[in-house]
Amino acid sequence: MSTEPKPEPIELLKARPVPHPGRVIGGIIVALIAITVIHSLITNPKYDWPTVQKWLFAPSIVRGVMYTLLLTVCAMLIGIVLALLAAVGRKSTNPVNRAVAGFYIWFFRGTPIYTQLIFWGVLPSLYSQVSIGLPIGPQYVLGNTQEIFTPLVCALLGLGLNEGAYLAEIFRSGFAAVDPGQAEAAKALGMSPRQIQWRIVAPQAMRVIVPPTGNETISMLKTTSLVIAIPVTNELTFQATRIGQKYYTVIPMLIVAALWYLFITSVLMVGQHYLEAYYGRGSATGSGKAVPKRQLSKKQAAILAAHTVTDDPFLEFTP
Repeated sequence: MSTEPKPEPIELLKARPVPHPGRVIGGIIVALIAITVIHSLITNPKYDWPTVQKWLFAPSIVRGVMYTLLLTVCAMLIGIVLALLAAVGRKSTNPVNRAVAGFYIWFFRGTPIYTQLIFWGVLPSLYSQVSIGLPIGPQYVLGNTQEIFTPLVCALLGLGLNEGAYLAEIFRSGFAAVDPGQAEAAKALGMSPRQIQWRIVAPQAMRVIVPPTGNETISMLKTTSLVIAIPVTNELTFQATRIGQKYYTVIPMLIVAALWYLFITSVLMVGQHYLEAYYGRGSATGSGKAVPKRQLSKKQAAILAAHTVTDDPFLEFTP
């Protein structure tokens, strides 16, 4: 018969979470502030929510929303094209191209957008005709400045030129973030410079370029409200302000404009999230999701299960 003593039963520790009274107090304070603000918005008759509901989908407001979206999209397209040219010009071996690109970025980033829009608005009074040719030679007159540079054209040029200066630095930093060894390895494999830029450098640079570009797009949506300086009369803020002054409902109409801006901004933020996730695939710091095991082959899944270190970059698989 065995005389070994029986092992004593193991008593499990009853772990209790560490109390955080500061978090509880802070949460209560924030909740009380939020309840107070919501209560004020609902009960204050000066906000005039029935008027907000009446004008929220009015034809004039909807036209202003469409016009604002048009300004945002077109200005961003102009800005992207100018930004690519300026970013390439900054890296050019030609000193003239570098100087022009540097001056463009310096000038349009160094002056307020509202001041730039005012100058575009008074352009017809500064130049009566648009012509091309040498300064001391014959010139070909294209037409009247006021007919060519309409308020819409001036708004698009003002917004696009300003946005291009900011995007140029974003693009330059994105391309500079790619390891030069990537291009050297692709060159050693016989790829052309164009293939290297579009297949190797550009996809990796997009991880750096997309997030701030999305933020700039959202910012551009709100910057369009400044085209009142030209003036552009079909824009959302102008329409809401005009209706508010006409019917003495300034606050409700400003709320209408704010609700539309919030809605469009929310849609753009969702699109930006999925775009970042798309270009962040396979990146340890990107927003792309990990690949589920069912999407891996049997060999890949076996290798992945045999390793305990899950952050090994050599074990990252893409579908």
